[in-house]
Amino acid sequence: LSGVFKKTPEPVTIQDNYWGRGAKPSSKSKEQTSINSFTVKVSDADLIDLKNRLKNVRLFEALEDVGFQNGFNVDYMKELVAYWKDKYDWRKEEAHLNTLPHYKTKIEGIDVHFIHVKPVLKPGQTAKPLLMVHGWPGSVFEFYKIIPMLVDPTNHGGSEEDVFEVIAPSIPGYGFSEIPHKKGFDQIAAAQVFLKLMERLGFEKYYVQGGDFGSIVTRTMAILKPSAIKGLHTNMPSVEYGGRYMFNVMLGSVAPSWAGLTEEDYNRVYPFGSKMLDMLQESGYMHIQATKPDTVGFGLTDSPVGLAAYILEKFSTATNKDNRELADGGLDKYFTKDELLTNVMIYWWSRSITSSMRIYKELWLGRQMEAMSMQVTVPAGVAAFPNEVTHVPESWCYWGYPNLVHYTMMPSGGHFAALEEPALLAQDIRTFVRKVEALEK
Repeated sequence: LSGVFKKTPEPVTIQDNYWGRGAKPSSKSKEQTSINSFTVKVSDADLIDLKNRLKNVRLFEALEDVGFQNGFNVDYMKELVAYWKDKYDWRKEEAHLNTLPHYKTKIEGIDVHFIHVKPVLKPGQTAKPLLMVHGWPGSVFEFYKIIPMLVDPTNHGGSEEDVFEVIAPSIPGYGFSEIPHKKGFDQIAAAQVFLKLMERLGFEKYYVQGGDFGSIVTRTMAILKPSAIKGLHTNMPSVEYGGRYMFNVMLGSVAPSWAGLTEEDYNRVYPFGSKMLDMLQESGYMHIQATKPDTVGFGLTDSPVGLAAYILEKFSTATNKDNRELADGGLDKYFTKDELLTNVMIYWWSRSITSSMRIYKELWLGRQMEAMSMQVTVPAGVAAFPNEVTHVPESWCYWGYPNLVHYTMMPSGGHFAALEEPALLAQDIRTFVRKVEALEK
């Protein structure tokens, strides 16, 4: 019934945006279109300042017999800080970051950072362009394992037909991209910026992939300009959580097949009350960021330990909610300390945690929530990881992706799939793209 009484939203369109400082330049001023190489480089002074802050950290007394149920565990934080201060080698990680080519270009008044990796091709061989978009609290670093698998598939379980040319931008306000200086920068604005980026790079048609906010940005790109998107792959599909969703949740609880649920779908969706309680327990950050992101930003920008706790607590519970019961939050099981701290360092060095959180506030203020109810008409594929924050069954995905051509129940993995299960995600992207390419023949 919600579809009967709801008004069809107006289509989202390309806007004349400017996110730079001060007044927008006159129409006679031509925007710079140059693409410049960028090197990740942190000053010695910044590293000394960081070490001093780590030495002088003030911690609180932990509760007895507690894991991550109250948030980041104090005893594990002591271990992490000691490692960060005495063993973590930023210069080594910095060199690793610079093994992939980084660039910046100015779009709509701000510098947009992106990684662009081109494969070595044989005569007659072509690569499929793929834009990959990260989410929060991640960064382009999440893709450092999966990019080689996509660019050099024959050495990573794929075939010569699976070669990709990968573009991985930092969302403006995240990491190495400039902060938007005006209010209103939401996922629609990010989608428009990335459409312009791909056009500037000379791509007329390409594939897109994303999880978390990356999934929202890429689906919005497909809505804004479907003619440019050959196919959309996501590991976090978005559907409208309205009347139809709740009706099918209730129906599926008593008659799963009538709601289009498989046995595995049922196990991932129910018990629904328990799943919703988990969501409530893990979404307090979302309410803060959707209301007063700048307030919490002061503490996170000033304290590296506070920043690490805030970010890595999400890497714990979003990877697997059962990690709440573990003293180390399961972090050492799924990731290395170097991986976790390098992602934190990108936020620390760029001082971008506050601007990265503002997109949550803009999500509710602009038209992005309206856009979430719009259908993606391009070919779509879904990798459904078992420990993702929410599960969307294949039959329900058609509500938002009527041209769904691929859906995989992944055997393992959670929210940060590209970092945790890169080989599984890479193979699913390859399979999806092969299906789309076959449809075009």
